[in-house]
Amino acid sequence: MAFEIKVPALGESIVAATVGAWRKHEGEAIATGDVLVELETDKVTVEVTAEQSGVLARILKPDGAIVTMGEILGMVADAAGNAPQGAAERDGASGARVAATPVARRVAEARGVDIAAVAGSGPGGRVTKEDVLARGSAVSAPVQAEAVHTPVMPAPAMSEGRREERIRMTRRRQTIAARLVEAQRTAAMLTTFNEIDMSAVIDLRKRRREAFRDRHGVGLGFMSFFTRAVVGALKAFPLLNAEIRGDEIIVKHYYDIGVAVSTDEGLVVPVLRDADRLSFAAIERGIEELARRARESKLTIADLQGGTFSITNGGIFGSLMSTPILNTPQVGILGMHKIQERPVAIAGQVVIRPMMYVALSYDHRIVDGREAVSFLVRVKELVEDPEALLLEG
Repeated sequence: MAFEIKVPALGESIVAATVGAWRKHEGEAIATGDVLVELETDKVTVEVTAEQSGVLARILKPDGAIVTMGEILGMVADAAGNAPQGAAERDGASGARVAATPVARRVAEARGVDIAAVAGSGPGGRVTKEDVLARGSAVSAPVQAEAVHTPVMPAPAMSEGRREERIRMTRRRQTIAARLVEAQRTAAMLTTFNEIDMSAVIDLRKRRREAFRDRHGVGLGFMSFFTRAVVGALKAFPLLNAEIRGDEIIVKHYYDIGVAVSTDEGLVVPVLRDADRLSFAAIERGIEELARRARESKLTIADLQGGTFSITNGGIFGSLMSTPILNTPQVGILGMHKIQERPVAIAGQVVIRPMMYVALSYDHRIVDGREAVSFLVRVKELVEDPEALLLEG
């Protein structure tokens, strides 16, 4: 028996994916449950696994291909090597099947190299991209010249050591780019700034950190303070917890806070649900879990949908001040930054305090400057007086 490897359901509103990377090679034995290939969607990475053991007979959609739900990605033969009809692709004049990587086949086709004539240096004699390139370089110059008919502009002279690298933009990165541009195009985005004296929070964390971890099994970070402060400010200024739909303003009386997480594939904003009902420990555990799953590409579509307001912390990378971009259709996002000791005037005296600049970007179509500034002042008041957070949220 044999079976087809198909693109699974990708999730609500996702119609296409990009083949990210094949984990198995043609001719390689596979077991039930093995991850065969990764698919990159706009929001998450989907792993396609083997439904039964056998041998990966053929890869039909190579790395970088755009696919839709139900399309056939490849074919798997049973352990005896019985591939499905049409899967036995033959190479060269001999008609024998050559073991080669998908990349090697693409390079060979592009360069007009007979892959059956290439000696493979990979595992089990598999032909690799390097083998094809080495074979292609041995082709005589006249033959190469005959194959070139399209005139091209000469490349500028490059001095030794000046090299360029061409990297395919992932589907997630393309989506991030499009959403950021769309946010700036469609929203009347403005940003207001303030600064927060972090002395009280830092002191509280020092005094309670060990006891908090012993009791709850999680660290007491800054994000729980800011999440609770944001919820308190949203309750005071509800238009920051709204969105525009057509000619209506939809004010939300629940608080699903998006928390920006940086991953190797770009920024994602998973959502912490019902943040107003969560304790400090529950907030910390929730953010820690979402960040872990984001970095392991295990977030689901549901994890990324439906946020009402977002928080991003550029301070972990050393940013002193920045202008966060709205995560549409949300109309507000809070930017946290690096804590830095600075001289400040308090009661007529200059003292050194750990200060953080904070930024609120907002959609001026429904949020006025007065509300935005007042919202940020409320966040400042709550963070500077952590005990007040016990009465908020």
